[in-house]
Amino acid sequence: MPDEHSSKQYDLDLEGIRSKVLLMGGLVESQFADAVACFRSGNVEQAEQVIKADENVNRLEVTLDDACSHLIVRRQPAANDLRTVMATIKVITDLERIGDEATKIARAAKNIQERGVTTINHFETIRVIAQSTSDMLHDALDAYARLDKEQAIKIISHDEVVDHEFRSIMRNVITFMMEDPRTISAALDTLWVAKAIERIGDHSKNIAEYVVYVVEGKDIRHTGYAASKQDTPS
Repeated sequence: MPDEHSSKQYDLDLEGIRSKVLLMGGLVESQFADAVACFRSGNVEQAEQVIKADENVNRLEVTLDDACSHLIVRRQPAANDLRTVMATIKVITDLERIGDEATKIARAAKNIQERGVTTINHFETIRVIAQSTSDMLHDALDAYARLDKEQAIKIISHDEVVDHEFRSIMRNVITFMMEDPRTISAALDTLWVAKAIERIGDHSKNIAEYVVYVVEGKDIRHTGYAASKQDTPS
């Protein structure tokens, strides 16, 4: 009976942590969406709100890291349970870094607006990669919530699409700068934003990889696991 009680309490503690991780995920998802919106509109007040929101994300990271550490010490989870806790800690770190990248986007939006008129359509340049990455982040959080391995594999494979979009943006922005030096400041800000979005895609991919780790017990980072699964006939 004591073992059963301890197991139930562990499950309750872990579920409480997972709920807060998903809350943190919702915060960074909104932060990213608002950052892209203010980059489009040039709304400096909204940019300031995005930057301010990062404080809440950072506080949650500290709280959740502490909760995970206490869970390990108190419950001493083994095997699958420990794997779940360790993966959760890594997800928390990636979510905090997504918040940091969203803050970079908001700062770039402020910089462009404060400089005045630009000679390139900076939002149109990043529109496609922003939507692709937003979908990727949303699906990664959904896969984490449901521990959906199949969805996680699709997300991992989609990261190549985002990387390709970033390389295309980089080529276009360099062309802008070469053809018209007046675009250099705005083009560089746009390039930093595109890079921040590409990094959010990387962190979303990481979250998906941790889902596979929890479900299968395999660390698939830096492997061709997802590609091999995508190529396998159903």
